[in-house]
Amino acid sequence: MTDVLALLQSELGDIVDTTSGALEAARADRSGHRSAGRPLAVVHARTVDEVQRTMRIASQTETPVVTRGAGTGLAGGANAGPGEIALSTAAMTGILEVRPDDLIAVVEPGILNADLNAHLAQHDLWWAPDPASREISTVGGNIATGAGGLLCAKYGVVRDAVLGVDLVLADGRMLRLGHRTVKGVTGLDLTSLAIGSEGRLGVIVGATLKLRRRPAGVVCTLTASFPTVSTAAAGAAAVTAAGVQPSIMELMDATALAAVHDLLGMPLPAARSAQLTIQTDGSAARDEAAAIAHVLEACGGTVAVTDDPDAGEELLRVRRSMHPAMAALGTTLIEDVAVPRSAMAAMFDEIERIEQQHGVSIPTVAHAGDGNLHPNFIFDGEDVPDHVWAAADDLFRTAVRLGGTLTGEHGIGMLKSRWLAEELGADQWQLQRDIVRVFDPQGILNPGKVFDA
Repeated sequence: MTDVLALLQSELGDIVDTTSGALEAARADRSGHRSAGRPLAVVHARTVDEVQRTMRIASQTETPVVTRGAGTGLAGGANAGPGEIALSTAAMTGILEVRPDDLIAVVEPGILNADLNAHLAQHDLWWAPDPASREISTVGGNIATGAGGLLCAKYGVVRDAVLGVDLVLADGRMLRLGHRTVKGVTGLDLTSLAIGSEGRLGVIVGATLKLRRRPAGVVCTLTASFPTVSTAAAGAAAVTAAGVQPSIMELMDATALAAVHDLLGMPLPAARSAQLTIQTDGSAARDEAAAIAHVLEACGGTVAVTDDPDAGEELLRVRRSMHPAMAALGTTLIEDVAVPRSAMAAMFDEIERIEQQHGVSIPTVAHAGDGNLHPNFIFDGEDVPDHVWAAADDLFRTAVRLGGTLTGEHGIGMLKSRWLAEELGADQWQLQRDIVRVFDPQGILNPGKVFDA
């Protein structure tokens, strides 16, 4: 390993970081999990060439590489450990091209989601993916994990907003995947394969993004309070069934809602009450908000509506404050499952059952517009207790049994690999592992993540 470090330092100079702080930071992301020990070094790449040179050294020496962006992932997918190189693309923040006429932008992977949209606003454009961590998460990380967010209900996930990806392979070669056109079906869709691949296929060093023009008209924000989380979930499903298309539809259960109110110094909500926060946009925003309010009131909700933008952002701040509110309750295992929207109420009932059966608190929020739930397992101490893992196991299998999936947007990382084969089936699990080996025959890219072997 000393030879590897010497090669890196000789070839790359001062971008090779072996300081204690950098090595410790590279061990963890925001999932609460840490690798078994420090990586060999952190390489702070600034250019595609530096990424390629790093990968050539790694390939020649068969040294594992873990790619990192901002380290805001929630599945342990970018945690680097002993004997590994942590390859950071966080310094690659360039916006290389914006084409309002073609509605595309070409960017480097380290640009923050929020910074990109602040720049695009000058052109009256935006990139629709809107993770709750948009102020701190990178576009490259969004692509690597197949991130989602609050606007998925209307505008889709990252996969729907990426036309092409520049990918450096394990041996240092670079592929330019995808296209700059709206349509393109030449050959296999390797761009979609790279999106959500969690660093197993290559290092994302650039992306061609599909942009949108900012919606005209007002934005209306609704909040609807319900006596239970199941009735709130049923209200959300009723909105979907009514054919109205909100841009945002978020659900917070009673424990999550109370924790956020306490964190923000707001009056506590009524016991057991859950809340939907919904936005509509575009020229029909007011009519759609009125129609949604009618549906929710018919489902037993107490509804308030505003078209004041500042008031709307303040209401959304409650949802965006979920993670710090959970941290205030204790150590948190932040999870992510998705079920068909019609099964959301049943999934919330199952979560209550799991809480009681396993003796654990699981405050939960959901992107109710697309059936993506984020259960948060709260416990004391640094290590996840066995009874919490047992509860998580029960929850994951329940989601799959209801027709759902292990993850809607966080990815598998190191936290869910033990359940992956069960959802995919043995044949598909093996096929996916075989595909990884085509891209990375040596198995040096993010080993131990997603697939447990």
